[in-house]
Amino acid sequence: MKGKIIKLLGIFLLFNILMGSAAATLNVIVVTDPSGQDPNGFAGGSMSFAQNMFQSTFILSKEHHFTILSGGEGEAVPRLMAIVDAINILKNGGTAQEAASAASGYPGIRIMCGGPGRGAAVGGSFDAYVVIVEDDGTIKVTPYSGGLAVLPPGKKGAIIHLRNTHGNPMYGTASSVRKEVAIKIGKMIRDGYPATVIVSEVFKDVAKNAGEKYGGGAVNVASGVTTGDMFTPANLNETGYPMDQPYAKVCPHCGWSAGYPTAENYQVCPLDGTPLKTIYAYDALRDAITVSESAISVSVYGSDEAGVIQTTREIVKATVKEEGYSEEAIAKAINDAIDNGLIIGVNYVEPKDINVKPGSRAVGVYYTPLPDDRTAPPMDLPLGSGFFEILGDIQTALGCVLLILLLFRSTLISSFRR
Repeated sequence: MKGKIIKLLGIFLLFNILMGSAAATLNVIVVTDPSGQDPNGFAGGSMSFAQNMFQSTFILSKEHHFTILSGGEGEAVPRLMAIVDAINILKNGGTAQEAASAASGYPGIRIMCGGPGRGAAVGGSFDAYVVIVEDDGTIKVTPYSGGLAVLPPGKKGAIIHLRNTHGNPMYGTASSVRKEVAIKIGKMIRDGYPATVIVSEVFKDVAKNAGEKYGGGAVNVASGVTTGDMFTPANLNETGYPMDQPYAKVCPHCGWSAGYPTAENYQVCPLDGTPLKTIYAYDALRDAITVSESAISVSVYGSDEAGVIQTTREIVKATVKEEGYSEEAIAKAINDAIDNGLIIGVNYVEPKDINVKPGSRAVGVYYTPLPDDRTAPPMDLPLGSGFFEILGDIQTALGCVLLILLLFRSTLISSFRR
C-alpha cells in the first residue's frame, strides 16, 4: 500500500505541474445493502464539467472493500494528502466518518468515502444531501453544507454532492438538481433497485439536467469492479466522455456492436440486418459495474479510443458466450473485426495477447498501436515478397520490348512489306 501511495503522489504532483487543478463536481455513494452480501449493493462514482478528470475519479480498494471519491476547489497536492490520510484510516479499520473527517485539515478539499460495514461519509468542502431509507420504506433526505455528513453503518441510503463548474452553460442548476436526484435515489432504494443501477441513473440525470457530464467513472465497491478508463480523458487538458451521449450500438439479436465514433456508420447489424440499439454512456457505465452470473469483465490495453474499447468488449463477450474462454477464438474474432474495419488503429492480436481468467470471468486484451497514424495493419498476403520482385522484373522486361517495338515500328513495317 505504501508503494501505491508514493506512486499516486508522483502522479498527482506531475498533474499539478503540467496543468491546472481539476476536481469532480459530482460525488455520489449509494448503499442498498450495507452488509455487502449483495454483489451490487454498494456503489459510487464521480464526474464533472471540468477537464482532466484523471485525478478526481475514484480510488477503490478491492482488498479492503472501500472507495474514496475526491473533489473540492483546493489544489491537487493538499487533496492528495487528504486522500492518503483517508486511505490509511480505512486501511486500518476506521469508519467512513473517521476517514472523511481528514478533509477538514485541508482547505477547500472534499473527501467522500465508504464501504460495506463502514457506512459512508463526506467531509470538508461540500454541498450534499444524505438520504436514509428505513426498512419500512420511510425516506429521509437531509441537506448539509461543509463540515461532515454521515450515512451510518447498517443503513440503506446515499450521499450526493453536486456543484456546478464555472463555465458550464447550465451553471446555477446544481442546487435544484441535487435535491431532485436525492429524492429520486431514495425512491429507487425503497423500490428495490440495486446500487449500481441507481448510480447510473444519477449520472444520467446530473449529466442532462446540471451539465456536469464528463467522466469520471464509477465503482462497485461490494464486488471490486470499476469502469476503469472507459470515460476518463485520453489526453491532458481534455474532458472525459460525455455521460449523456451515445457510447455504442448493439445488435439485440446476435450481440454484434460498434463503439462511437465507428458506430455512426451503422444503422443495422452487418451480420443479420437487425436494427441496432443505441447504448448511452450511462447505460455502458451500469453494465460495466453491475455483476451477474453471465457478466464478463473485459479490460482493453494499448488503445484509448472509445470505439476500440467498446467494440472489443462486445466482441469478447459474444465470443466467450459462444466459444468459452478460448484465447484462440477471441483472437480470431478480434482479428476478423480488424479486417472488417470495425476496430482500427491497432495491429492484429495473437492468442498470447489475450489473458483469460475464467474463475473471475475476466478477459484482458493487449493491443499494439499502429505507427504513423495508420488505421489498418499491412495485408497478410499468401505470397512472399520475392515473388513480387520477380513479377516486377518480368513487367520491366516486357515494357522494354514494347518500347523497342514502338521505336522501330516504321522500320519493322517496311521489312515485313519487303
